Amino acid sequence: MANWDTLETQGEIEDRRGSSVRRVGSVGLGGIALVLLVGYLQTGTIDVGTVLHILSETPSAPQEVDTGAFAGKDTYESFAATVLGATTQAWEAHFSAMHMTYTPPHFVLFRGGTDSGCGGAYSDVGPHYCPQDQTIYLDETFFELLQEKFGATGDVAQAYVIAHEVGHHVQTLLKIEQVSIAQELQADCFAGLWAHAIKDEQVLEPGEIQEAIDAAAAVGDDHIQKKTTGEVDRETWTHGSSKERVAAFEQGYARGDFSLCASPTTYSYPATQ
Repeated sequence: MANWDTLETQGEIEDRRGSSVRRVGSVGLGGIALVLLVGYLQTGTIDVGTVLHILSETPSAPQEVDTGAFAGKDTYESFAATVLGATTQAWEAHFSAMHMTYTPPHFVLFRGGTDSGCGGAYSDVGPHYCPQDQTIYLDETFFELLQEKFGATGDVAQAYVIAHEVGHHVQTLLKIEQVSIAQELQADCFAGLWAHAIKDEQVLEPGEIQEAIDAAAAVGDDHIQKKTTGEVDRETWTHGSSKERVAAFEQGYARGDFSLCASPTTYSYPATQ
């Protein structure tokens, strides 16, 4: 496990895991892809009916949860706050170099579902960033499924996912708009920039960065498709291949060069195979 205690800066986390939830609104196209992935992680199959149900669902009664289960700041909330704080510190430096001010995203931990500016955040959708309210939504139980089905293990893998979502926040602040896959690969490169920023802080033990690399490979579209259908259809990709996602992360991690990650020509898509 990484030495997160060496990082003193902590971000602000809103913990809604002890709140009643109701499903409202709709899920966007990015959410559909994540619904399919999480559905497979949970059952080993893709249930299109579930997707259609989520898309058409009307508001439901609140779902009761144990409101005392998440009282106080637990280990996971502290972990997420530490990673968020580290990303803030890294991005403040990059923005300062551009004579700009960085504003960190809001961060919500939840279980089941919660309100969001994008029509609702649900466990079905997995970790995601909503540009409308500039908020990252995370149900940490997603990582248990990711580990069980794809072998993406470790706290550094989870930190990579958080840093990737922060990367989408950076894109929102800088008004960077690209086609979907280029946008996702750039967020991976931005996650690599964060990892580069902490690599000399005695946070990561030797070899632990491989957890993040393995996670990037695990969520490649080709890897997911092979696992779910046994076939690969590049025309339906939304995030890029395992090879592309790993290369993007490693580019940010190795170079720590914001201008390279931010260049609109770096992730023109489709990328060279």
